[in-house]
Amino acid sequence: MPEILVQYEAEIWKAIIETFVMVGVSIAAAVLIGLPVGTLLFLCRKGKILENPFVFSVLNLLVNTIRSFPFLLLVVFLIPFTRFIIGTAIGTAAATVPLSIIAIAHYSRLVEQSLLDVPKGVMEAAISMGASVKEIIFKFLYVEARSGLILGLTTSIISFISYSTIMGVVGGGGIGDFAIRYGYQQFKTDLMIYMIVIMVILVQLIQFTGTTISRMIDKR
Repeated sequence: MPEILVQYEAEIWKAIIETFVMVGVSIAAAVLIGLPVGTLLFLCRKGKILENPFVFSVLNLLVNTIRSFPFLLLVVFLIPFTRFIIGTAIGTAAATVPLSIIAIAHYSRLVEQSLLDVPKGVMEAAISMGASVKEIIFKFLYVEARSGLILGLTTSIISFISYSTIMGVVGGGGIGDFAIRYGYQQFKTDLMIYMIVIMVILVQLIQFTGTTISRMIDKR
């Protein structure tokens, strides 16, 4: 192991754990809230079983507004809300708030797109069989779109890792923040490169895992 990595080993592990915490909370928010929001966007569209122009317009506007914010400005804009929720606007826990909000908006849109790719015949067959809304969602839509949902989540996770590098602005820490503070600002280019390599390896592993799982469960 290179000497500089040994020198900063404790700080590097701390940064890795901080990144995992921020991304982990974001993934949970994306799945627990983003998935239902994306599903509701799909179901409330014109011509769908829960057609509701008002609900669709409100959710669509909200998702578009959050996604259109430059992430750094969103972090700053949410500082009062973060302080209200967490009790502080600084630290890894505080960093999870804006990350979770962008995660929900990001993944909900990908969920909507995945469900839109489901053949219309699947919905028609479910309705003709007398399936309830819950059965249509869980036994037909999610089953048919499962491969796309996994790929969408994989793409989202990689985006969350990218967003986490900005969280040094609010003391969130993480690998990206470590690379900037210890590598770039202290002119330790080799340390910065090692951190970049770690990020690249992490992203490659996530992409490979997501693609493999998606391919395994795609029965089409």
